[in-house]
Amino acid sequence: MAQVVDVSVTAGNGHQWGVDCRQFGVRVLRGIGQVTFVSRALTGVLFACALFTGGWGSGVYGVGGAALGTGLARVLGVERERLAQGLEGFNSCLVGVGCAALLGPARVSTVLVALLACAVVTVATAAAGRVLGACGLPALTSPFCAVVTMVALIRPHGSGAGYTAGAPGLGGLGRGFLAGFGQIFLLPHWYAGAFVLAGLAVAGLRVAGVACLGNAVGMAVAWGLGAAVHDGTGGYNAVLVSVALCGVFLPFGGRTLAYALVGAVAATALAPVFGTTVFTWPFVVTTLVFLGAARSFPALSRPTPATGSPNGSPRLALSHDQPRGRREEAGRVVA
Repeated sequence: MAQVVDVSVTAGNGHQWGVDCRQFGVRVLRGIGQVTFVSRALTGVLFACALFTGGWGSGVYGVGGAALGTGLARVLGVERERLAQGLEGFNSCLVGVGCAALLGPARVSTVLVALLACAVVTVATAAAGRVLGACGLPALTSPFCAVVTMVALIRPHGSGAGYTAGAPGLGGLGRGFLAGFGQIFLLPHWYAGAFVLAGLAVAGLRVAGVACLGNAVGMAVAWGLGAAVHDGTGGYNAVLVSVALCGVFLPFGGRTLAYALVGAVAATALAPVFGTTVFTWPFVVTTLVFLGAARSFPALSRPTPATGSPNGSPRLALSHDQPRGRREEAGRVVA
């Protein structure tokens, strides 16, 4: 007896599978973009390009880490809004890149460590969100820092991630400026940084401008401290602090810009304290301190005539782990 197959049901299932795959891909790309608070798939594409310019290892581990973190969060039932905005992908993306950089991407052991680390950071992201959220503060990249610091401390061979003195020429300064954006993903290459800067520009020229100012301030402070500036290590934490404090968690304006640049100075000066495990610890510590202090400075939370809205700069969407109830106040940026 011939079996009758309902073609419409089969086609419908295939269509839904395709929709689900596209939706998951967008979430993964948004997760990569959320490394700099930008919840846009195009930014994620440009950031992924930056990762692959650093080699197949950083690209595969970074994109794969974002996919693993997003997928695991979905399996565990994380709320749809967080998944849609890419908030479950940025820490695991950075963890994947960190494992590749620290352990070497071609080793089977690195794959196993990266898989475990990405799973652990997904749990750590939820825990940090609960703990810091109770204080009205975001988790930022603290889960990434904690997990990758452990990987760095237990690996067989150490490597220097701290500052080293240097005095580059004008060309070196230009390359170092762009490398500061690349170092957000642990990539010391100016061409990787160019892709990251382009991704920030997708969110708006104001966003890119604030990031560039923060980078320049960070480089100046690092140079004043006798640190190298040609490899970008002096600027990347300053970039993240500046964007976070001027346009994401605090509204864009003259006061908050000055406040953010002071934060950029503090983060850069703090970096050597962390020795060979700097990562984004200076950004995390400085941003949390400055956000906590901002509650005592009402002028920083008022909209300015230049913005007209407490939501600041364009198209940054949702901030890292902003606690429920505060998302409309700071973190959802309106175009």
